[in-house]
Amino acid sequence: MSDLKPIMIDGTVYDVPAAMTILQACDLAGIEVPRFCYHERLSIAGNCRMCLVEVVGGPPKPTASCAQQVKDLRPGKNGEPPEVRTNSPMVRKARQGVMEFLLINHPLDCPICDQGGECDLQDQALAYGLSFSRYREPKRATEDLELGPLVETHMNRCISCTRCVRFTTEIAGVTEMGQTGRGEDSEITSYLNQTLSSNLQGNIIDLCPVGALVSKPYAYKGRPWELVKTDSVDVMDALGSSIRIDSKGREVMRILPRNHDGVNEEWLSDKARFVWDGLRRQRLDTPYIRENGKLRKASWGEAVAVAANAMKGRRVAGLVGDLASLEAAFALKDLMARVGGVVECRVDGAKLPTTEPRGGYAGNARIEDLATAKRIVIIGSNPRSEAPVLNARIRGAWLKGAEVTVIGEAADLTYDYDHAGPDRAALDAFRQKAEPAENALVIVGQGALREADGEAVLSHVLGIVEAMGAKLLILHSAASRVGAMDVGCTTEGGLQAAVEGAEVIWNLGADEIEIAPGPFVIYQGSHGDRGAHRADLILPSAAYTEENGIFVNTEGRPQLALRAGFAPGEAKENWAILRAVSGAVGAPQPWDSLAQLRQALVSAHPHLAEIDSVPVNRLPHIPPRRMGDATFRNVVIDHYLTNPIARASKVMADLASLEAGRNQRRLAAE
Repeated sequence: MSDLKPIMIDGTVYDVPAAMTILQACDLAGIEVPRFCYHERLSIAGNCRMCLVEVVGGPPKPTASCAQQVKDLRPGKNGEPPEVRTNSPMVRKARQGVMEFLLINHPLDCPICDQGGECDLQDQALAYGLSFSRYREPKRATEDLELGPLVETHMNRCISCTRCVRFTTEIAGVTEMGQTGRGEDSEITSYLNQTLSSNLQGNIIDLCPVGALVSKPYAYKGRPWELVKTDSVDVMDALGSSIRIDSKGREVMRILPRNHDGVNEEWLSDKARFVWDGLRRQRLDTPYIRENGKLRKASWGEAVAVAANAMKGRRVAGLVGDLASLEAAFALKDLMARVGGVVECRVDGAKLPTTEPRGGYAGNARIEDLATAKRIVIIGSNPRSEAPVLNARIRGAWLKGAEVTVIGEAADLTYDYDHAGPDRAALDAFRQKAEPAENALVIVGQGALREADGEAVLSHVLGIVEAMGAKLLILHSAASRVGAMDVGCTTEGGLQAAVEGAEVIWNLGADEIEIAPGPFVIYQGSHGDRGAHRADLILPSAAYTEENGIFVNTEGRPQLALRAGFAPGEAKENWAILRAVSGAVGAPQPWDSLAQLRQALVSAHPHLAEIDSVPVNRLPHIPPRRMGDATFRNVVIDHYLTNPIARASKVMADLASLEAGRNQRRLAAE
């Protein structure tokens, strides 16, 4: 490649892209260079000076490798590649001096600091620092910030790397943190001492290289070496962010993001990160049967027999909730087929096409297409509340120059956009004037598809996609939706047709709907939420952290969620409950383990065996139909209280209360 340039690092010549910094070139070569302020997804600050290296033939002093590009290095006298040394006496002395300065005011908090054991400052002080300090004056003291219920601050530990400031400003899009003062009076602070309003603020805990910013809900609850770490997938929205669940004994102690460039990069929404306390509260741990209007505890044998007797000879409908795994949805569909019933997963009324091709409900775009998008059209969606990490990726495209147009409710999305209008008339007008655009991406939310004319709206959206030569991303609001549609959990006519005339309704965790009086309701779920209140029979099941499962995200990517613990009390895994009931009704399902169920699943739907890959989908062709004249309404009214686990969380309740207070103040100001 013509943009490669040779550089000698510690005696070895490497060909690296000329636009790379010395630090990036060293990482590419596998040579470790310490750093505190540098982060590959944030702008370069050059604050900490820990990444100093020696440039041979350059200035007679160390160079900050994070801020010096390879293309700016001068070759040797005889045309030799520029030479960089990362472990020379000059470099070692400079790093020791920098570390000594950083520790001048750092308190001796390691025994009580939550960052202990996973602290960059600890690691680098041991590897690159001195065993003594020449500083004897008193350490400075600063006041801690009040940033809200999520981030606890200990600003005495702050080393002014400004990672938190750069993240909130650049990635989250809220200018609420900054640095004031000079010299020893400099400090990180929030604007007018306000709490943070971003729903991505928890990421600054991961970014902080010291213990200045730590998790407030997790404070003093555990040490890293005590925790069992399990890779999994987030289900709080349909994005399917990669997460790591840290558990201690039977309890989940915290949830952290895992890097996945194709989905969430290395960020995580606050709801996904802090919802873990909801996994402990309001749990269903034993079967219940309603008698004379009251629920009483029952054994599993009695509960399974009641469920089987209720379904025999009666019209049955199954509803798939928002948090159900792919295996549970497949098993429910199989059970309904064995008892002559129907099943429906579009419990919010979304008018998504059920026939091939798959692109009608999964789109044909990948989330990572946002990285190169130059034209983005958002229809009937507020991605900031429906999928905060996706919204951050849209903001990243906007920062690179992408033009964003919104058709729907106006909202603060953290980036500028052209508001084409709030209603169907604006959508039709935009379709009629749509022209081909380079690297265009259309995002349609469930707010555009949930009304009675949802199919007509989708036909106009497909017209825009075709006219622009764009790709389509259908932003779902439920983690289970795409997977359930993949395995055919749909009924012609949608939710109304499925429940109409039903004598028995099997509710698989669908807590967001109201079931009218009349049918016998069997509720299978993990929390005592709305579904359990309406139920005549309650079958307690595992939550998403308590069973192995597959979830298909909004772009159609199957991902594995692994079990991090066990369900409380007598609660069982979802597939096992359905298997037991199938045996009781005299039509046993042909699997006795999760592995056998998955074999049957992938045999019927082979594309679901391709874990962590996005199939190439085709879009359907639907001629434009007549729409209504209503405005588009966003589906997420309260971002923090959208599912049973979130509604059981005290932290989510606090966040919802703060958000409501902010909205009221805005209205008063207007």
